[in-house]
Amino acid sequence: MSTQTRRYINLPNRPAGLPFSDAVLVGDTLYISGRIGIDPATGEAPASMDAEIDLLFDGFQAVLRQAGMTMDDLVWVQVHSPDVSLWHHFNAEYVKRFSREFPARAFLGSGTLLKKGRFEMLGIAVKS
Repeated sequence: MSTQTRRYINLPNRPAGLPFSDAVLVGDTLYISGRIGIDPATGEAPASMDAEIDLLFDGFQAVLRQAGMTMDDLVWVQVHSPDVSLWHHFNAEYVKRFSREFPARAFLGSGTLLKKGRFEMLGIAVKS
């Protein structure tokens, strides 16, 4: 049986009662739940795709910070989108978030996302 402790990470502004953690840190590995760029004022993805992407990455980076990590600690990312034609637009913003090599990644077509999101991203990070 593993003796590694688990630390459950939840951002302070997250809605109460959600049946999952924002992330779970086990040893030096952080498992990050799927995130959508949600406007806190409306509870939905914003009409602007760029604003949604910024909110998505802001939330992702906030979770990583809680674990003492950055985007450069990501080793695996999976992005879901109901419209794969948005791949190029997402990539243009995605590449700006890293200062080193990129993590392994999949960009998958999906069904409708929660809160009218265009993108949902989840990942695994390992503390450098």
